[in-house]
Amino acid sequence: MTLLPWKRTVNQPDPTGFADLALPLLPALYNVAFWLSRNAADAEDLVQETYLKALRGFATFEPGSNFKAWIFRILRNTYLTSRTGLAAMRTVPLEDEMGDGTDAIYPEGAIDRETPEINLLRLSDCAALQGAMEKLPAPLLEVILLCDVEEMKYREIATVLEIPIGTVMSRIARARAALRGALQANVAPREFRA
Repeated sequence: MTLLPWKRTVNQPDPTGFADLALPLLPALYNVAFWLSRNAADAEDLVQETYLKALRGFATFEPGSNFKAWIFRILRNTYLTSRTGLAAMRTVPLEDEMGDGTDAIYPEGAIDRETPEINLLRLSDCAALQGAMEKLPAPLLEVILLCDVEEMKYREIATVLEIPIGTVMSRIARARAALRGALQANVAPREFRA
């Protein structure tokens, strides 16, 4: 029996297969989108647009190839073509990073073992690292996020950014050196007065 031309299915994307591959990557995609856009609402929009484009193009995805690199490339390209882009001015939110106090960041048992001094040092370290990362040029920030935060391999990063693997290694080395220098400058010895 031959199907009529209008009854044939042509590489329809399998939504369940897409969901199995894509949903575990949601936090990682949002994390990179947030760092790129510096805004929670823009990051959510960017991830949503990425998922929409990825679902529409899922029929072109080659099974057996690296889905994570494929969807991160879509995220990056979507960001580059968005209204923000890499050259946009970055804004820093003024909201408190710790929230309004209603959300518990640590389990109750850990709070008892933590001292205010340790919490202050941890917050200071996080703020210093975030400040140093915000000063990185966009190409260096991208590779450091994909390598050290998202734990992608160099070859995956090269695929996502569409650059040679040697350039990836060079940018990672330069980004780490810049971060190290910025963090060491913040650790200058302080004078204590009694």
